[in-house]
Amino acid sequence: MEYIKRMVVCLICLAAIATVICINIRADDVVTNAKAAVLIEPESGKILHSKNMDAKLQMASTTKIMTAILTLESGNIDEPFTVDSDAIRVEGSSMGLLEGDTVTKRALCYGMLLPSGNDAANAAAVAVAGSVEDFVVMMNEKAKELGLASTHFVTPSGLDDFTDSHYSTAYDMAKLAAYALKNDVFREICSTKSISLDLGGRSVWLGNTNKLLGSCEGVFGVKTGFTDKAGRCLITACERGGISLICVTLGDSTDWIDHTNLYDYGFSSLERVELGGESYKVPAVGGSESIIELESDKTVAVLEKGDRDRIEKKVILPQFIYEPADGESVYGQEIYYLDGGVIAVLELKLIKEPVTAAG
Repeated sequence: MEYIKRMVVCLICLAAIATVICINIRADDVVTNAKAAVLIEPESGKILHSKNMDAKLQMASTTKIMTAILTLESGNIDEPFTVDSDAIRVEGSSMGLLEGDTVTKRALCYGMLLPSGNDAANAAAVAVAGSVEDFVVMMNEKAKELGLASTHFVTPSGLDDFTDSHYSTAYDMAKLAAYALKNDVFREICSTKSISLDLGGRSVWLGNTNKLLGSCEGVFGVKTGFTDKAGRCLITACERGGISLICVTLGDSTDWIDHTNLYDYGFSSLERVELGGESYKVPAVGGSESIIELESDKTVAVLEKGDRDRIEKKVILPQFIYEPADGESVYGQEIYYLDGGVIAVLELKLIKEPVTAAG
């Protein structure tokens, strides 16, 4: 009898431990070694995990995300030109540019996003703006345009040993990455593991410094960084099951492990919820007695598991529609709310010709 009692007590203890473990896994308190970190779902802007995400810190070569997207947006990315000989004389990581090399802006973006070439970043800056100094002005103007209020650039490369004025936040860098990844060329480049480029008579092989490409399920970018002042910095993007997340860590000695764990946590806590696709009948006037049928488009919202049951829907319909109905016009809305906040607004449009009402 005493043995049975002990077994019952053990089982109760084990159940209690399991409950605590379950709560810890689901809670937003994932541990990282980073000075600052953030995990976001970029479409909704939902923050799944944060740690000092608004702290102003050096971000090292993750700076090159801004340099690359400005270079790509400047146009003529496949037009060959000779690199500026002064621009490529820079310390630190390099794509191996030599005086007289012929490049394109696209090639320079590979050079700055894969091996994190400081020479590529400076050469691109001169090619786009005429000088490194003028390009930095463009960088800060773009940061302001994107709402990166706690970001300030001093160099196109991210070298920061000589200044304390080159900084950003984990959250600002996540927003910058989300913007850059909307550019298909940027996304293609930052997801490339390696490539051989022709520099006008000689070729160079470039390898991506992002070790999570191919080793962490779904990771497709974005940029690594390191300086003595900033420490290890890493920005990655990952897609699983139709859901994309962006993770940023600044000053993190275990960034590869932390990003992997954050993605496992993030994807386990989210689900895709289909909204819309419903139809409604509205009386029609101005002709024979009839009914107009309207339908909303379908969309998908990425929500935390358990949020589905709290979704509320409001349907706005007219009392009637004048004939003839216009198939391109919007006649109403479906508005979806979660905890009082709008998560989707879908238009209601004509899907069928007017039909005679029964009876």
